[in-house]
Amino acid sequence: MKRVFLIVLDSVGIGEMPDAHLYGDSGSNTLKACFESSSFSMPNMKRLGLFNIDGIDYTSKEVSPVGSFARMSEKSKGKDTIIGHWEIAGVESSRPLPTYPKGFPEEIIKSFETKSGYKILCNKPYSGTKVLLDYGQESVCDKKLIVYTSADSVFQIAAHEEVIPPEELYRVCKIARALLQGNHAVGRVIARPFIGSYPNFSRTSNRHDFSLAPPKITLLDLLKENGKEVVAVGKINDIFAGRGITRSLKTAGNSDGIEKTLKIMDESFEGLCFVNLVDFDMLYGHRNDVEGYAKALTYFDSKLKEILKKLKDEDVLIITADHGCDPSTASTDHSREYTPMIIYGPDLKQGVNLGTRDFFGDISSTILEYFKIKNELQGKSFLKEVNR
Repeated sequence: MKRVFLIVLDSVGIGEMPDAHLYGDSGSNTLKACFESSSFSMPNMKRLGLFNIDGIDYTSKEVSPVGSFARMSEKSKGKDTIIGHWEIAGVESSRPLPTYPKGFPEEIIKSFETKSGYKILCNKPYSGTKVLLDYGQESVCDKKLIVYTSADSVFQIAAHEEVIPPEELYRVCKIARALLQGNHAVGRVIARPFIGSYPNFSRTSNRHDFSLAPPKITLLDLLKENGKEVVAVGKINDIFAGRGITRSLKTAGNSDGIEKTLKIMDESFEGLCFVNLVDFDMLYGHRNDVEGYAKALTYFDSKLKEILKKLKDEDVLIITADHGCDPSTASTDHSREYTPMIIYGPDLKQGVNLGTRDFFGDISSTILEYFKIKNELQGKSFLKEVNR
């Protein structure tokens, strides 16, 4: 029974890509920013070869790394979660998803109001917590929806759970998703329920993402079509609009995602367990919290010991990221960075430097070859380089 555990450390970039200046990200280096914090400690990732990756030159390298490693280049145009994950799954995006730094066009808002039956507030880029402080009370009193965006390609809709219940909020999100197509096809429509009283409103765990479906077949589709399990942990199900997934587990953050992954490792199945650990990005990168980010990386590394112990002989562990989000820069946006890739398995070679790859999707092609499934994606497998 072959199993692959693919873990995405959301936003853990390892340094600016050559075109970072085109995205306003010159000098960004998420991992280095965290490394310089006194709260940072990743001995297990170091042992696997993290600091042996091309371009990481600010600390000592592992003399005999037990994993193999690569620096991954993003070929797609963009630097957001959806495009990054799609590329990991073998899909190149030729243009970035649309963003709205001045808010959504009037025709979109008017059409949404007409079709949803609700008036809206805000329609600006906003912090998810500050928007509740500034518009939450009016939303509650007048039974209006708060619509806002960010630097990402998102159409976010917030409503108080006692005024507009989550199921009703999900209904209007589906209306927005159907409306936002073509040139306005944002990556995600996000339901943002909140509770409480002014000024102490707080978001709940009933968030739900309504994502675009990938435009082409992905690793997930091919695995499912060939009878393999595809277990999605965290927001993977949302990112792929449920396509190619056989089972999905929601998570309440990194620690919950790690614990659910550890439980899945005790199960008998053949296929892929695809995990997203979102806290690095959501709680720390976007909030410029270097200390929090460093502590989250340290916590993951401490749990990595348990993950490694549970690997069976034919299991493969791949750890990577989808983009950067340097918490030390003035920007709170994602950053255009290389990402790390660590591959480890009890039966795989150790210490192989796979160099700098030109496509995240090489990961998918490697997984397909491991399962002996015909590669219909554009990536190049590196399995032969790490197989014994």
